[in-house]
Amino acid sequence: MDKERSSQLFISLVYTWQMQAMIQLGKIANPVDGSSQRDLDAAQVTIDILDMLKEKTLNNLDDNEKRFLEQTISDLKLNYVDERNKPEPADSSGDSPGEVKQESEAGQPKD
Repeated sequence: MDKERSSQLFISLVYTWQMQAMIQLGKIANPVDGSSQRDLDAAQVTIDILDMLKEKTLNNLDDNEKRFLEQTISDLKLNYVDERNKPEPADSSGDSPGEVKQESEAGQPKD
């Protein structure tokens, strides 16, 4: 396989893992069903896989591949920390567990 094709495939591989992590972080909707769910444990595994890939390819990537991989890992880690610091999302009804909505004088729920 020629070097250019190999480089394109490597970038595509990293990009695939990046999109998977962004879906797991809830940053983008799942393209299959349009849902947006957060699974931080799965996101951490995906980031760990990219870290492992970086370690295993050490001194075997060109500058562009190395830069792309490092930037991707850095961005994902920042997004992971951002999501980890957010409160857990409310249940599917939009209410927090145990939360009772107050009604206005007209009988409509208050926000």
